[in-house]
Order: sequence, then structure tokens, then C-alpha cells
Amino acid sequence: MSRFIEVPARMLPPETLTALLEAFVTRQGYDTTDTGEGMSGWVAELRQQLDRHELIIAHDLELEMTEVMTLAQWRSFGRELADDEEEGDY
Repeated sequence: MSRFIEVPARMLPPETLTALLEAFVTRQGYDTTDTGEGMSGWVAELRQQLDRHELIIAHDLELEMTEVMTLAQWRSFGRELADDEEEGDY
């Protein structure tokens, strides 16, 4: 069984999805004044990115954590994890 699964956004309650997207905005350091709509503007933009499959929601079954990631972050994360597993750091 894989440690990570991709979670379709449609499977999450709306308030949970919003909280994940807000955490992503905060973690990435986005300027919430850029959109003119504050945090809600960024959340709306990120929902569109999810629809376009530019972002994914990944759940770590071992750590029981769920994160929003760009595809580049996901690919980088996967490579780093694979390297750790090969070196026995996992």
C-alpha cells in the first residue's frame, strides 16, 4: 500500500477544503492584498487551479496529514522521499 494518496477536492466538505487552501496561501507567503479580495480571492484562484489539475491534495497515511501542493512540489517531495527511503532515513 502506498503511503500517499491523492484526495479529490470534491470529496472534502467545503469548509475543510477552504481551510486547506487558506493554509496553503499562508504557507506559500502569498500577499493577500494582491487580489483585492483578500484571502477569499486567493482561495477562489486556488479552487480554479485545482479544477485545472495544477494543484493536488495529498494525504499522508502514516502521518495522517493532508496538504495542498503544486505539481512541482509533489514531484520534488516524491523524489526527496524516495531518496530518504533508499538511504534508510525513512
